[in-house]
Amino acid sequence: MIETSKKPTEARLPQVRGDRFSGRAGDYSVDSVDVAINRTHELLRDIQDPEGWWWGELESNPTMEAEYVFLRHILGIPDPDRNRKIANYIESKEVEGGGWSLYYGSPADLSTTIECYTAMKIAGRDVDSPVMRRAREVILAKGGVPRARVFTKIWLAMIGQWDWKGTPYLPPEIIFLPKQVPFNIYSFASWTRATVVPMTIILSENPTFPLAPEHAIDELYPDGRENTDYSLPSPSMFSADWLVFVGDRLLHSGEKLPIKPLRKTARKRVKEWIIDHQERDGSWGGIQPPWVYSLIALKALGLDNDHPVMQKGMAGFEGFAITDSEDSWRVQACVSPVWDTALAVNAMLDSGVAPDDPAIVRASDWLLARQVRAPGDWQVQLPSVEPGGWAFEFDNDAYPDTDDAAEVLLAIERTKVSDEAEKARSLETGLRWVMAMQSSNGGWGSFDKNNTSKITTRLPFFDFGEVIDPPSVDVTAHILEAMAELSVPINSPEVQKAIKYVLDEQEEDGPWFGRWGVNYIYGTGSVLPGLEAIGFDMSDIRVQIAADWVESRQNADGGWGESCASYADPALRGRGESTASQTAWALLSLISAGRAEGEAATKGIDYLLSTQRPDGAWDEPQYTATGFPGYGIGDRRFKRTVSAEKDLLPVELPAGFMIKYHMYRIYWPLLALGRYRDRVGQRAGRRGSRTLIAGGK
Repeated sequence: MIETSKKPTEARLPQVRGDRFSGRAGDYSVDSVDVAINRTHELLRDIQDPEGWWWGELESNPTMEAEYVFLRHILGIPDPDRNRKIANYIESKEVEGGGWSLYYGSPADLSTTIECYTAMKIAGRDVDSPVMRRAREVILAKGGVPRARVFTKIWLAMIGQWDWKGTPYLPPEIIFLPKQVPFNIYSFASWTRATVVPMTIILSENPTFPLAPEHAIDELYPDGRENTDYSLPSPSMFSADWLVFVGDRLLHSGEKLPIKPLRKTARKRVKEWIIDHQERDGSWGGIQPPWVYSLIALKALGLDNDHPVMQKGMAGFEGFAITDSEDSWRVQACVSPVWDTALAVNAMLDSGVAPDDPAIVRASDWLLARQVRAPGDWQVQLPSVEPGGWAFEFDNDAYPDTDDAAEVLLAIERTKVSDEAEKARSLETGLRWVMAMQSSNGGWGSFDKNNTSKITTRLPFFDFGEVIDPPSVDVTAHILEAMAELSVPINSPEVQKAIKYVLDEQEEDGPWFGRWGVNYIYGTGSVLPGLEAIGFDMSDIRVQIAADWVESRQNADGGWGESCASYADPALRGRGESTASQTAWALLSLISAGRAEGEAATKGIDYLLSTQRPDGAWDEPQYTATGFPGYGIGDRRFKRTVSAEKDLLPVELPAGFMIKYHMYRIYWPLLALGRYRDRVGQRAGRRGSRTLIAGGK
C-alpha cells in the first residue's frame, strides 16, 4: 500500500520574522549560545512526526512540475484543474527578467524556461500574458528550442514538438551486455542506470503523443520548424566523443533493418527489469527522472493505465507533492526523511540532548527500522556482501547509499533505542556494508563501488547531470566520522586509504570540492570534522591551510556563503551571500582545526545568533545542496585554482541540478552551535555540548 499522507515536518514551521539581535560582533556570550540552542531544540521537538522522523521539503526547479504535466498528457490522463494549480506555482517561480532558473539567484535557463512555457501553454495560459511574453523573449534570445538540452528535446519529441531524428538512439539490447563490457547498464551511476533502461525503449521506439494544435510551441523556433536543422552536433573527428557519435549513427541506421533477432527478448527483459525495480511507494529509485521515464516506457511496452504498476506509479506522486493552498501544487524531485532525521539526531546530540531523550529514542527507533535488508543493484559488484545500508527516502530498497548509512550509524551508535540487541546487529551489518563499499582509490561513492568508467559519459544524450558515481571527499569524510564513532582504528588499512584519498583531493590553496553540497565550503566543512574524529593530527599544515582558506572567505557580516555558480567558475569558490547552513559548515571547519576561539569563528557565531528567528530556525532562500554539478563525470571539473576560459561554464548551470533542503537551515546551525559551545564551554569550565540534557516530549 502506498503511503500518501506523509507531509514534510518542516512545513509546520510558523512563518515569523523579526526580533533578531542587532548588536555588534562579539557582544554574545556562551549563555546566548545556550538560548539559541534551546530555541532550536524546542523547534525540532515541535515539528517531529509522531513516528519519530523529521523531513523537510527538497526544493529543486519547476521542470519537475512541467514534466508532470507532460507525463499526464502522454499517459492520456490530463488533469486540467491540477494543471491550473501547477501553472500558478510555475508562474510564482519566474525570475527577474522572465523565464525560469535552476537555482535561487540564477539567470533564466533556456531548457527550464522552454519546459515551463510549454507546460503553462498546455495548462491554458494566454501566450500574450506578461509572464508568457517575457519567457518567450528569453527563449528566443537564447536560441530557441534548437539550442535546448537533449533531454528537453526528448520530452518535446514525445509530445510532437521536436523531430525524433534530432535525438540520439539507444537500443534495448544493451540490457544483455555483461558487466565487463563498456556501456553495460551497471557501468552507469544508479540514477543514470534507472533512467537509461527505460530510455532504451523511448529512444528506440520514439513514442509520440501530439499536443492539441493550440498548445503547439512553433513560436519558440527562431527560423520556424520547417527550417530547423535537426541533426545532432558532430564532435571533432577521431575523438572519443566522435567515435561514440559514429556508433550512435550506425545504431540509428541499424534500427531500419527489417530483422532484429534480439529485439523481442530485449523488450521483455527491459520490461521485467523496470517492473522489478519499482519501489513500494510507486517510484523508481526514489527520484523523479527514472520514475517518469519508466511509466512512459511501460506504456510504450503495452501496459495500460489500469495496470497495478502504472496505478501505483501515478499514485506515488501524491506522496511527493506539496500543496500550500487550493491554487498551487508542486512535486518534489525526491524526499529526504532518512537524511533529515539522522542529521537532526546528530545535531541534537552534539548540542546537549540526552541519548535517552524520548525524541531521540523515537527517531533512532524509526531509523533502525529503515535499514535496507533487501538486495539491490550494488550487489552486482558485491554479490557476497550482506545488505545493511540506508536509503535517502521512505522507500528505496534498490539503492541504499553510503552517505545516509554513515550519518545513521553515527546517530544510532550514540543513542538509546527500544531494542538494544537490534541496534547491535544493525551497527554490525551497517558498518560491514559501508566498509565493503569502499572504492579502490580509498574513497566512497554514494551508491556503487568503483563506479568510475568515464567512457559511459560519452553517450550523446547525456548533456545533463552526472553519469557516473565516483568517490567524493564529502561522503568519504562522513564515513570517517562514523567509523571513528564505531571505534575503527586510524591505523586500519581502510582508514589509511581513505585519509590518503582525502588528502590527495585537496585543492592547491587549501579547500576541498563539494560533490553533494555547495561547494568548497561544504567539502571543507565535511573533511576537517572527519579527519579530526578519526584522530588525524589537526596541527598538520594541510589542515591549517584549509582553515586559512575558510577564514579568507568570511563575509563582512560574519557569515559565509557560496553561490552554486562556483561549479561554473572557480573564481567564485567560497563567494556568495551569507547563509545559515554554509556559515555552519565553515564554523565546523574552524572548530575542528582548533580555531573555535578565533576572531573568525566568533564573528561566525555572532552571525548565527543575530540572524536566528524567534522560532529557532533561520531564513535561507539560497540553494546550498547539489544533485548534479553538471559535469557528467561526477567529479571535479577544475583541477587548478585558475582555469582556462574554455573550461568555464554558464552560471545558469544548464547541465546541473541544484537543490535546497529546507531543514538545512535548522540542523546544520544547531550542530555548529553545539560543537562551538562544547569547545568554548570546556575551556571556560562550563558544561559543553556533550552534557546530557534530558526532557522533551
